[in-house]
Amino acid sequence: TITMTATRKTSFFAGLLYLLTFISIPTLALYGPIHGPNYITGPGPDTRVIIGVILEMIVGLAGIGTAVALYPVLKKQNEAFALGFVGTRVLEAAMIFAGVSFLLSVVSLRQSGFGSAALVTGQTLVVMYDRIFLIGQSFMPAMNGLLLGSLLYQSRLVPRILPLTGFVGAAMLLAGDIAVLFGFIGQRDMATGLTA
Repeated sequence: TITMTATRKTSFFAGLLYLLTFISIPTLALYGPIHGPNYITGPGPDTRVIIGVILEMIVGLAGIGTAVALYPVLKKQNEAFALGFVGTRVLEAAMIFAGVSFLLSVVSLRQSGFGSAALVTGQTLVVMYDRIFLIGQSFMPAMNGLLLGSLLYQSRLVPRILPLTGFVGAAMLLAGDIAVLFGFIGQRDMATGLTA
């Protein structure tokens, strides 16, 4: 049998948690109906939105888990950067939870039967979700990538091509965020997806 060192176990666990953070990719499709102008007054179940919310909550928790799992290994390289990585992951998760709270509020308004009186409030909550998504699930992962990439590059725990690829990805993600903020591309455009 192959025995794993503590560092390998930590890395394996962190890797599993990182894979789990990709579970939210389907939310782009699941949240389609909630972006409709008349979602609150329209018919149909809220199941897709609820599933998306659950997936995003899993992502938030898994994100914190990745940082906490890697901290003991990464602090040996640069404790300040390693702590910064934990902080940015916690902040990212907090933004994810705030965003899903907005969506759950829209679902609550719909289920409570407020009807057309809640249209503006519902649309405002969806816009707030979109904006916090841009920061929490786009900008913060870029910051995470820069911090983690620099730590992994310094440590040589992984082949250097991997953190270098992460730096390129973080730069592309930041460029896409800036383009969305200044209105050059839409938040759900194909170009935005490509930069992500």
